[in-house]
Amino acid sequence: MKRTLWTKPPALGAALVSLLLAGPALGFTACQVTDTGGIDDNSFNQTAWKGVLDAQESLGIEGRFLESQAETDYDANINSLIEGDCDIIITVGFLLGDATAKAAKGNPDQPFSIVDFAYDPPIPNVLGQVYATDQAAFLAGYLAAGMTKTKILGTFGGINIPPVTIFMDGFVKGVNHWNETKGDSVVVLGWDLETREGLFTNNFDNLDDGRAYAQNLYDEGADIVLPVAGPVGLGSATLADELGVDKLKIIGVDADLYFTDTERQHVYLTSITKRMDATVTRVIEDTMKGAFSGGVLVGTLENGGVDLAPFHDMGSAVSDGLKAELDALRAGIIDGSILVSD
Repeated sequence: MKRTLWTKPPALGAALVSLLLAGPALGFTACQVTDTGGIDDNSFNQTAWKGVLDAQESLGIEGRFLESQAETDYDANINSLIEGDCDIIITVGFLLGDATAKAAKGNPDQPFSIVDFAYDPPIPNVLGQVYATDQAAFLAGYLAAGMTKTKILGTFGGINIPPVTIFMDGFVKGVNHWNETKGDSVVVLGWDLETREGLFTNNFDNLDDGRAYAQNLYDEGADIVLPVAGPVGLGSATLADELGVDKLKIIGVDADLYFTDTERQHVYLTSITKRMDATVTRVIEDTMKGAFSGGVLVGTLENGGVDLAPFHDMGSAVSDGLKAELDALRAGIIDGSILVSD
């Protein structure tokens, strides 16, 4: 089934697991297992946890999380929560797909929801939260093509998995649309739509890699870089801060990094946002109402599940004409006259 956007641990002995209790115990507990980026990653784990915190404030629930320090923690963390009176267990990230499926099949009465993953065929007690981030990334690519001075853009990912490459797909397609519309020849380094090969750090936590990959792209001429690698991208932002935004600008992902990376907010041209907080809160609310069901919940431009963040400090640098073109593209994607996904 497919739906449009808007689903007390016991004593833990694992030394590598962190536990947080948030809010009063009022009869409903939402539990979250993070990926290895951590709960304060300025990215998808943190944004998903915000959805729990929002539910805590608006619905009066209790919220808990377990941090995964390594992929080997996934099974143990989920199993700990299964025995911990969680009304909904939310796992965050594509890499938790196997562990979540295993736990859900073994505990068919326990509701689960997983961010950035959907099962085919569906698992009845798991609701997947997925996002058409290529739609917002298409706008970001068009924007970047209209802003670059060198006619060279760059991107790199954390790991070559669909929730990462969907950003890169949309970005390249947006640049291609600019080239077709304007008769231009802006190029994107770091991702090939046809071969599905590109630049990947193979992690989501090494800021030094983010700096190094952005440096290599800058050295090859890129003056705008899209890192799709969670906290790794903060290393790219540090480089842009040192070089100056006249030489290098960054496009953020997942959250509006202007607000989460406040020390370097001036380097962000925009961010491609995924409203994981909104979908998580909705899943919790539905579960509280007894309306939980498995399947897939999709965030799009139309329903606000994905978006392009404001330009903030760079607003005056983006021409009124380009802003108008972006508005027209957004409308075209929403009404179906512009196709982004294959």
